[in-house]
Amino acid sequence: MKLLKWLTTGAALLAFGMSSAVAADKAKQEEVLKAAHAALQEFYKKDPKIKAKAESAPGYAVFSTFGISFLIGGSGGKGIVHDNATKKNTFMDLATASAGLQIGAAETRYLFIFKDKASMQQFIDSGWDASANVAAGAGTGASSAAATLGTFTGGEFYRLTKAGLEASVAASGIKVWKDKDLN
Repeated sequence: MKLLKWLTTGAALLAFGMSSAVAADKAKQEEVLKAAHAALQEFYKKDPKIKAKAESAPGYAVFSTFGISFLIGGSGGKGIVHDNATKKNTFMDLATASAGLQIGAAETRYLFIFKDKASMQQFIDSGWDASANVAAGAGTGASSAAATLGTFTGGEFYRLTKAGLEASVAASGIKVWKDKDLN
């Protein structure tokens, strides 16, 4: 009888723990979605043409990151890939690393606009890795004057630095992968 009581109590605690974890994941998902929406609004404000591009594309990915650097640097953040056809969001992680003459701390937003569904699906399934990018710049205060445009095999991306101080000449890389906990 005691064994049955222990098993019942253990099962109840396990179920409670699992429901708490699900609730925590939902809260984290909502936090990521809110940050993604805010980042999109910042891009649209800086360049209104970006909105039409994002809405007419098969989908887009948007990330918010925070990082620091002193000779070597790194940043990390979370975001989503949004499929415009299905309205489905896939939660993703993004990390950057850099080395060079640099010092600073900044929040950065990234927006990837996909040229086709296959590129978007590859981005979700395999992630994305860009290395040996060389960046030079300096900035302080509010958001940079415009969203910086770049291209990648699957489309184009924009970068927007917000609220921070940076001075750098550095080589850097970006890695994106699917968030196993939030999907």
